[in-house]
Amino acid sequence: MSLKIYVKSIPFDKVLVTLALESGADGVLVEEDQVQKVNNLGRTEVLTPSGLAVFSLEGKDREEQAAGELKKGRTVLLEQGWEVIPVENLLAAGSGRLGLEVSSLDQARLAGTILERGVDFVLAQPGALEELKDMVRELKLSQGSLDLERAVISEIKPVGLGHRVCVDTCTLLQRGQGLLVGNSSAFTFLVQAETEPNPYVAARPFRINAGPVHAYVLGAGDRTCYLEELGSGDAVLIVDTKGATSMATVGRVKIEVRPLLKITAATEDRSGEIFLQNAETIRLVRPDGSPVSVVALEKGDEILCRSDMAGRHFGMRINEAIEER
Repeated sequence: MSLKIYVKSIPFDKVLVTLALESGADGVLVEEDQVQKVNNLGRTEVLTPSGLAVFSLEGKDREEQAAGELKKGRTVLLEQGWEVIPVENLLAAGSGRLGLEVSSLDQARLAGTILERGVDFVLAQPGALEELKDMVRELKLSQGSLDLERAVISEIKPVGLGHRVCVDTCTLLQRGQGLLVGNSSAFTFLVQAETEPNPYVAARPFRINAGPVHAYVLGAGDRTCYLEELGSGDAVLIVDTKGATSMATVGRVKIEVRPLLKITAATEDRSGEIFLQNAETIRLVRPDGSPVSVVALEKGDEILCRSDMAGRHFGMRINEAIEER
């Protein structure tokens, strides 16, 4: 979801702006003469009234005026009192950005789902500030839910050395959370973060030892990329055992030569492979949510995977017959 969240601070309120910054909101709306005060507190996007075409949809004529501004490419903000049908009409009207004032998390949820795409941004009003952190967590960090399946391990085979990728995130992950990685975009494995302690090395719950440089990793917006392409500052899609997703920022990527295992698994109608480092700290996830180290994995074990239709071009889904093997 690309929905942006701004906080209205008119008149200027330092405490409110600080809350917006600390909560992870995309920016604030202040009067033009207050912009520097915001910049003194932190780096964030700052909107001003002069940059917005503001409408209260009291009738069809106001809706048509708002549509006209959108067609000019302007940023349009609808004040409280908006209704879904006029918003749907405006989303189809033009190329500008459309935003809605919201006073609760429920209103923000609705704004993010209209026409199954949502508006471009919401402007949180004072009544929504108690829910601001939940709003950011749900509407910006969450990417919805994915369907995971049981897959049965059919082969585990040492294959020699390769460049493997550790993805170190800026987030402390929990047991059962990790990345969806695979040899094919059509069959990915839930590779858990290094959350588990062991006698040889401390847990590193920010790290996913994800696989070799060529492997696909599933990202936000139904996009994939190769692990080798990830770098500091990129966003990755974290998935848990229930398929719930959230975004995390990559702090560092480590690529080193390590011994690899080739692991093959199959669902009822599809099979796939993944290469993972041959080490005790690398774990997949069982259907009950418990982690299983790749060195303890056995033929016939069940793990969580995701199957999809094959066909990607620069990470985007395409309708084309593609065979990956």
